[in-house]
Amino acid sequence: MSESRQITVSKKGVPIIAIIALAVIFATGLFVVGFDQGHIFSLVYGEQAFTDLYIHELTHDMRHAAGFPCH
Repeated sequence: MSESRQITVSKKGVPIIAIIALAVIFATGLFVVGFDQGHIFSLVYGEQAFTDLYIHELTHDMRHAAGFPCH
C-alpha cells in the first residue's frame, strides 16, 4: 500500500536582531570611511589624533571610490 506523508515548512524570515546588527555595522562603517577625521582615535590619542588622521589615511582611496570628497 502507498503511504502519504505531509511535510510542513515554516518560513519565519530574517530575525530582527540580525537586521539591527547589520544596520549598526553598516552605519559604523559608513562613519569610519566617510566622515571620520580623527574622532575615533581621539579617545585614545587626544587632540593629536585630529592632526595625524590615521583612519583617514588608511581609508583614503576607499573614500574617493565611494564618492566622498576629503580634500
